[in-house]
Amino acid sequence: AVIGRAGAMAAAAAMVAAAGCGDFSDLREIKKQLLSVAERSRERGLQHSGKWAAELAFALEPLPLSELPPPPVLTEEDARDLDAYTLAKSYFDLKEYDRAAYFLQGCKSQKAYFLYMYSRYLSGEKKKDDETVDSLGPLEKGQVKNEALRELRVELSKKHKAQELDGFGLYLYGVVLRKLDLVKEAIDVFVEAAHVLPLHWGAWLELCNLITDKEMLKFLSLPDTWMKEFFLAHIYTELQLIEEALQKYQSLIDAGFSKSTYIISQIAVAYHNIRDIDKALSIFNELRKQDPYRIENMDTFSNLLYVRSMKPELSYLAHNLCEIDKYRVETCCVIGNYYSLRSQHEKAALYFQRALKLNPRYLGAWTLMGHEYMEMKNTSAAIQAYRHAIEVNKRDYRAWYGLGQTYEILKMPFYCLYYYRRAHQLRPNDSRMLVALGECYEKLNQLVEAKKCYWRAYAVGDVEKMALVKLAKLHEQLNESEQAAQCYIKYIHDIYSCGEVVEHLEVSTAFRYLAQYYFKCKLWDEASACAQKCCAFNDTREEGKALLRQILQLRNQGETSSTDVAAPFFLPASLSANNTPTRRVSPLNLSSVTP
Repeated sequence: AVIGRAGAMAAAAAMVAAAGCGDFSDLREIKKQLLSVAERSRERGLQHSGKWAAELAFALEPLPLSELPPPPVLTEEDARDLDAYTLAKSYFDLKEYDRAAYFLQGCKSQKAYFLYMYSRYLSGEKKKDDETVDSLGPLEKGQVKNEALRELRVELSKKHKAQELDGFGLYLYGVVLRKLDLVKEAIDVFVEAAHVLPLHWGAWLELCNLITDKEMLKFLSLPDTWMKEFFLAHIYTELQLIEEALQKYQSLIDAGFSKSTYIISQIAVAYHNIRDIDKALSIFNELRKQDPYRIENMDTFSNLLYVRSMKPELSYLAHNLCEIDKYRVETCCVIGNYYSLRSQHEKAALYFQRALKLNPRYLGAWTLMGHEYMEMKNTSAAIQAYRHAIEVNKRDYRAWYGLGQTYEILKMPFYCLYYYRRAHQLRPNDSRMLVALGECYEKLNQLVEAKKCYWRAYAVGDVEKMALVKLAKLHEQLNESEQAAQCYIKYIHDIYSCGEVVEHLEVSTAFRYLAQYYFKCKLWDEASACAQKCCAFNDTREEGKALLRQILQLRNQGETSSTDVAAPFFLPASLSANNTPTRRVSPLNLSSVTP
């Protein structure tokens, strides 16, 4: 059907209005919209947005023939440009972008004009990537620019001022502005694109990449559409607001998207981000059963297998992805992780470099390559890799943390303080960042700040169970013996109550300190209980025996246990010398020790 331009605009407006309702009461209507926008995205060569919409539509019940969306309406301009568009689209699909653009010159219809501008943009990007790979190693600073960007910006801004851009045109204009580092203008244009065409996922995703914190999100005037729920869930995951993200995804599942592999994969990524490794692994395994040839997010899955040192599973995943597509970025990262787990760091770095040749803007590969260079003690290469990761995404806490570690090795505490702070801002409840910050402050002799960091690390749930020991040692340095004893007792409680086999070095240190502390307080029973515990460890055995002899000697001389010394805490019965602790001990109230 060929209609006038006004009719086509009215049809597009109807589609926007349909997407404008913010609830999920009519899933059939949502499915129609998704199928329609998937088709429109594919017509414009926007493969990823088309795929996203198609995957989501697949998760909903199929529509009967009578309810399928009608084919898109054609304007007079569309009809005039049809031959040139059909020819150019076939060249575009074969990645012959310059050739496609040549045949689209002078086309007036929205669809053909978008493809013309998009072909020119992709042609510039392809040349830039080819030049980057050819002339520079992946660790060189990329000075190569997309030469087409400035011309595209001039032409698109004229159209924008004349209000002649549709939702897809606005999206492309936003991408060009972002590539030119005009972030504020890009955000405004993407918000406008989301209002004009709320169903296009690409515009929402670009917006996600530009929002750096929750405050920024509050000030955006976003359209009230059901697509906004998917956007918020995604941005919450990116901003590490995982509880809010999981709530959003759960509400989307309840609304009827329970079969969506996209949502399942996002939930798995969210659990990966909060280090709930078992939950994330089980969801990824479930996802692989539903979608066995999926490659997306498999690099995240391999990170989890790596952390758990699951060599056979990681080996199977690497072989499996190699069979599906060995030249995908995610496959290279999985193989890199496999070699890293086998301590073949040179080989691992080689695969991460291969991933970056395939996609120089792939964040995970830059960070993982930084880790490999750290293992190989090549600090300058590690720093460059982490800096590249931050250029791609300033929210990547692993890259900031990696830079902190690198400068720590180089004994530059002021530098590593800055980078650890940035990592902590991105992950305020991650104890590893706080412990690293505390160690930095200690090296800079800012002990009050260090104490605050260690206490906070303990309060948020210390992953590595080191914060209390470090805090106790600080109190020791400052001759605050009561607080040091409190921390050591709490540390011992924590170690024994979690029931895991731990390295005994710090446990023995804690018992040794407590034995000496109780001895000074003349609390012989507690001192001898701790001294007997010391005898169980090689490094403190002799000191424990010596202390027991001293206590025995003093008792024989008639020295009695002191009762007037303020020591309101003792080792619980479950930790006395004769018992092996098995049950969970209720934690002490340490609020009095807060620095």
